[in-house]
Amino acid sequence: MSETNEVVGETPRFSGVPEVRERLREVSYLADDGLSGVVYLADRLGKPVLVEGPAGTGKTELAKSVAAMTGARLIRLQCYEGLDESKALYEWNYKKQLLRIQVDQGAGWEEIGEDIFSEEFLLTRPLLEAIRAEDPVVLLVDEVDRLEIETEALLLEILSDYQVSIPELGTVRATQIPLVFLTSNNTRELSEALKRRCLFLHLDYPSVEREREIILTKVPDVTEQLADQIARIVRSLRALDLKKHPSISETLDWARTLVLLGIESVDEETARATLHLLLKYRSDLDIAAKELAGATAG
Repeated sequence: MSETNEVVGETPRFSGVPEVRERLREVSYLADDGLSGVVYLADRLGKPVLVEGPAGTGKTELAKSVAAMTGARLIRLQCYEGLDESKALYEWNYKKQLLRIQVDQGAGWEEIGEDIFSEEFLLTRPLLEAIRAEDPVVLLVDEVDRLEIETEALLLEILSDYQVSIPELGTVRATQIPLVFLTSNNTRELSEALKRRCLFLHLDYPSVEREREIILTKVPDVTEQLADQIARIVRSLRALDLKKHPSISETLDWARTLVLLGIESVDEETARATLHLLLKYRSDLDIAAKELAGATAG
């Protein structure tokens, strides 16, 4: 396979930070100028974005929302311990190669080698798929902090030049630079080299006011009073020493449940009965139960 062309300059996706913020709002992702500015710069500079913060603060949803608002295809690499090049980048279809060798037993090895190490036998994985894509792409590398150091180094190499070398086929260079988002829950420290390559964005749990706005945007038929009460209760629970604090998605699940039950105001009894939608550990439920009397008062 011959090498592809060099990456050429592309038309910017956004005219400015306000457009990013407005277009994110159109797909129901509420962003401030800081977040919108990072997305804008990622497009203009062709740099990946490293998004760090607690679990459940909208890191993965940001990449999905950027894909939705730009009409791009989302390619997701879910990271985990043991993820290697064959699952992240590419591998050869060994079973199919073996069958071809058995069929072509009379052919010489040079002829067979050229045949079995061709596009027909290549299995592309998310990183190579994003590099080779001709249509607009958003690449999401989710929970990058779960990778081993060796795989992180492979990722860094690819994101530095947006190209992949396949010994049997040659070098594949991206014809366009995808928007890339790497998310991390801070379970381990990432390498300085990877951090230098990326723009940095930290997402924390939202303020009461912003979470109330998120609830009003995402949950049909919820009243402003109920949304405000939910946001304040969740905020108080996140201040507790819990094993797992409520995520934004769990807040929304709780809000939808209360609306379906016809609840207009959350009292202590209602909160206790539905607390399992917010908290997932028995110890957290016990701790939170003691907080509910004060949080639901008034």
